[in-house]
Amino acid sequence: MTGQAPSPSKPPKIRIRGLYKSFGSKHVLSGVDLDVAEGTSFVIIGGSGSGKSVLLRCILGLITPDAGTIEIDGKDVLTASWREREAIIGEIGMLFQNGALFDSLTVWENVAFGLLAPEARRHSAAHPRLTRVQAKVRAGEILNQVGLDASVGDLSPSELSGGMQKRVGLARAIADKPAILFFDEPTTGLDPIMGAVIDGLIVDCVKQMGSTAIAITHDMASAQRIGDEAAMLYKGKLVWQGPASSLMHSGNPLVDQFTHGRREGPITMELRR
Repeated sequence: MTGQAPSPSKPPKIRIRGLYKSFGSKHVLSGVDLDVAEGTSFVIIGGSGSGKSVLLRCILGLITPDAGTIEIDGKDVLTASWREREAIIGEIGMLFQNGALFDSLTVWENVAFGLLAPEARRHSAAHPRLTRVQAKVRAGEILNQVGLDASVGDLSPSELSGGMQKRVGLARAIADKPAILFFDEPTTGLDPIMGAVIDGLIVDCVKQMGSTAIAITHDMASAQRIGDEAAMLYKGKLVWQGPASSLMHSGNPLVDQFTHGRREGPITMELRR
């Protein structure tokens, strides 16, 4: 791999070492090592089945890896106590691939879900629990931040276009100002213009909050717009890492074939008849 490791004087926000995960005989992650510096927007690319989503789910604690360590702010998520793990995971905001909005709730209730939930994180003098009235006002402010009018808050998710649903999903992800943001294929299902709009909103939100971000995507235009650093997963391993601006001219045969969409190259596709 290429790229420079974070300065030893400042440990990475996220540090992963020797991460393995298999499902039966299928090896999905095969010894992943990854450092994500604080305040960095990191993009992970790779084909279907390369392990991108599994990696995110391992960091989130939704999947338990077979081996390895996952440290956030120097604390190993896998060996932490239940209470410590809840606090660590509570610092993460997530924009899901398909929005994952709750159909039974209004838009503003979706945005404010984490602010109203009984188990919501960080209720303190700095982050007090909000009343429903206060949460609705806050949701309106966040909707404005992602380019939507506060009046949209009274609609149901089914009344929104795909692009608007993505914006609402982003608003929910940033509502409690998380230290870490995850984006799962943020431009999937969007036309190129709306994809660029969502990417711009992501960049603005990450910069405004100073968050550390990890995005997984197969959209090369999106990867270059939102990423500072990038890496490619192939057959469960990171085969390249470097500046996101180098994705289209990395000099790595695997990355070059993938980013340029070439049929010929070291990556072979198994086509079932």
